[in-house]
Amino acid sequence: METNAIASKNVTEILTVANEYCHFLEKAHKYESKDILSYLQKILPLLYLKGSLLPSVEVKMPEANERFVTAENYEIIFNEIRNKFKPNDNFWIIDHLQKQDIDPKKINIAEYLTDIYQDLKDFVLLYSKGTQAAQENAVHDCKKFFEIHWGDRLVNVQTYIHHLINADKIAEDDDI
Repeated sequence: METNAIASKNVTEILTVANEYCHFLEKAHKYESKDILSYLQKILPLLYLKGSLLPSVEVKMPEANERFVTAENYEIIFNEIRNKFKPNDNFWIIDHLQKQDIDPKKINIAEYLTDIYQDLKDFVLLYSKGTQAAQENAVHDCKKFFEIHWGDRLVNVQTYIHHLINADKIAEDDDI
């Protein structure tokens, strides 16, 4: 049953979408910020949907787990994205996990997009090793990190991207 789960349609689909997202961010320096926003507006909801459909997988060999994105890789992607979105790189969110002092928190779009990149790139690379142990770990961690890390970041950054793309229309509507 586990072998079927790690090779399921849902896993194959998120691998495809995650790989596309990672490749795009790796070459984001070639695009204008408006083109990056347009791409993200379309792929982020798809990533969220595919992440929510990941199967639960029991890991039999946790020692087969690996992380691949280095601090240097992270910094390169982060800086490229940050440079594309200056001066609109920061936005505010409410952290709904806070029980007290629910004050807005300043967030960096480049950090959130790169955090998502790191989790997804590690997933794609570990899964591509091709062993059952690596694939179990990859799917297990991708689901876990979706639930506790990148899923939340994705939703928060998606809202900001929506506002960046539609800022003129929103401002016009406010004038009515």
